[in-house]
Parts: sequence; C-alpha cells; structure tokens
Amino acid sequence: MSAAWKTAGLSYNRYIAVASRVVRRSLKEDARIIAERRGVSELRFAKWENGKQGEVKELNDAALAAQAAAKAEASA
Repeated sequence: MSAAWKTAGLSYNRYIAVASRVVRRSLKEDARIIAERRGVSELRFAKWENGKQGEVKELNDAALAAQAAAKAEASA
C-alpha cells in the first residue's frame, strides 16, 4: 500500500510543506505569527564545475525560472 501523499503525486517534502502550512494557519493569531516567521526559509545553492564554485542562486528563484522554461518549452 502506497502512502497517500505518493498517490496524490506529491513529494515528501511538498507534503510536509503543505501540512506545516495547514497547522500554522490553524493556530491562534499570536502563535500563528510566530510560527509563520519560523516557517520562512531562504535556501541558496551553487553548482560546482571543475573544482570551482559557480554563481550562488536563491533556490526559489531558480525553481520558478526552471518552471517557466519548462512551460515555454512544452508550449513550443
């Protein structure tokens, strides 16, 4: 038997993000504000080639750019 999140086509990380957001939104106002601040993350990455670090990019920005490129490629 497969997990419900797998059946729904979600990755485990996406499933946890959705569940966390639901829990944060269900809290009372003061606790919700504190929890939402903790939920914000800023991830950066860099691609290494030939032992040298490439440009450091924000993960969210890179993901949005990749999605836009994939949509443009699919519609072409």
